[in-house]
Amino acid sequence: MVAMLTGVLEFRSADPTRVQRYRFGGRTADFLICRECGVFVGVQMDTDKGRFGVLNVLSLRPLLALAAAELMDYGAESAEGRRLRRETRGTPLAAESV
Repeated sequence: MVAMLTGVLEFRSADPTRVQRYRFGGRTADFLICRECGVFVGVQMDTDKGRFGVLNVLSLRPLLALAAAELMDYGAESAEGRRLRRETRGTPLAAESV
């Protein structure tokens, strides 16, 4: 069971032209990548229930002490399954988010 969390995520850049958006073949979300260094910053998507995002915490400085990464495979997931997963696990995005 996933705990309900409150909060809002906002992706912000001093120079928005440095943010590259990329959509994989499923075209369900925008993956945000730094044009300068190539780091994956996070992902955001729009749904009927609002905008949601996930932050790549490994892109934060100073680097946080985190649990070991867990291998995930979403290759067989449907577009509807992705939407539901991101709506329940993602953080609502602020209106001003890039």
